[in-house]
Amino acid sequence: MAQIEHKVPVSILDANGRPVHFGWARSALFRYDPMAIRVSPRRLTQSDRYIIFSSTHLIGFEILESGYLGYIGISLISFKDKQWVSQTLLAPFPIGLFEMPFSSETDSVRVQRKQALLNFITMQEGVRIIKADIPKFGHHRKLRGELVLFGPPGAQSMVTHMPWRREKNAFCYSRRSPWYIVEGVIQFGTTELVFTRGNAWGIFDWNRGVRPQSDIRYWAAACGLSQGKQIGFSVGYGSADSGLGTENAFFLDGTLHKLDQVTFHISPTNWLLPWHFTSNDNRLEMQFTPQQERVEHNRMFFHSLKFRQVCGFFSGKITLDDGSVCTFQNITGFAERRKTRL
Repeated sequence: MAQIEHKVPVSILDANGRPVHFGWARSALFRYDPMAIRVSPRRLTQSDRYIIFSSTHLIGFEILESGYLGYIGISLISFKDKQWVSQTLLAPFPIGLFEMPFSSETDSVRVQRKQALLNFITMQEGVRIIKADIPKFGHHRKLRGELVLFGPPGAQSMVTHMPWRREKNAFCYSRRSPWYIVEGVIQFGTTELVFTRGNAWGIFDWNRGVRPQSDIRYWAAACGLSQGKQIGFSVGYGSADSGLGTENAFFLDGTLHKLDQVTFHISPTNWLLPWHFTSNDNRLEMQFTPQQERVEHNRMFFHSLKFRQVCGFFSGKITLDDGSVCTFQNITGFAERRKTRL
């Protein structure tokens, strides 16, 4: 089945609230309005997520509203110490509570739970700001700071709108932008984590949709410099039907080079062994050397989210759209699996 690229704005729902216009785009061309959805609100899933990393640390920030389960999630991983700290602040029955934005380009979201604050701010020209203030994070240490994210001029994103197999009213609308340059400081207890331009990177993961009863998603992404060029990628697959548009792309200085299907070759017994990635169009050949693993399980009433993530370094080669080959070595990133059950 051929992938469909959308080049003009389209709605992802018809007049009866059914998902339509599946495929992919290089920018947020799909129009999304949750008020038009005609299913139970508990099946609506909305999340904004940023993954920030340098050569020494990775920090994840997420705001999720999914049926009966809502939370602020923050994780900090140290590559040097091989340790990680995670904090999840749950919010029961959050439907509509977080006021998640309809657009990935212009809106912001701010959530405060007791004394903990997480704020994602979208500025002009695509600049983004992350503000975090968590009084008790990891053995009651404070995590507080502000990060500024810049993108390359005219940068494109991997935007997809996919149906779910055997679920006619379910859909997955997502945007992934693995090319942010990051500056700022995060204070963790008495440790100051400094992120500087050219040495720190960010990935934006934005998702809206109606979930089936259960699903599984594999995703890997990375960003960094190679031979003076900024490169990044986003590859993955899951229960959603990607026949009309996969979520797989490579980015060179913000320009998207589309890939078809990508396969993750993972050791079934040990995720810290090297991984191998290939594509069915023979354009991608990549190795992943994991350094650190993180496993979490969040559960509330009938909702369950199991999360497994490994961080490390990617090396390989990609054939670009013009036929030239780009090689890269030891680009920092991660790979993960998320299992959800409603």
